[in-house]
Amino acid sequence: MLKLGEKVIIVDDRFEQNLPIGEYGYVIAYDRNADNVFEYVVRVPKAGRNFLVPGDDVEREEVLIKLEVDRIEREALIDYALSTRNEELFRHIMNGGEHEEPVEETAEETQSPEDFVRQIRLKAWI
Repeated sequence: MLKLGEKVIIVDDRFEQNLPIGEYGYVIAYDRNADNVFEYVVRVPKAGRNFLVPGDDVEREEVLIKLEVDRIEREALIDYALSTRNEELFRHIMNGGEHEEPVEETAEETQSPEDFVRQIRLKAWI
């Protein structure tokens, strides 16, 4: 739940109320009516109006800035990995930071046809 006076950005207009998407505003009140889908009253200074908005249509400014910083940092690391031809860094970034175990290819000895048939008969008998 957002606090009163918290700076938010309108990110969606789910009910098509002509909300100014991308503009910032301030939470000035809660709508406590249980029969109403709107959760907050948001004052948008640029529009000079108050809007009733559901919780999904607004997001805190700090959260959006953090997401944008993470995206820019990831893109910069990808550019650096590509320019330096650092394949390990590139794979690390593209896999989301998960450690990738190197796949060791073990070449099993090929079985002779007689051994293969013997194994099949043994499994079929069991």
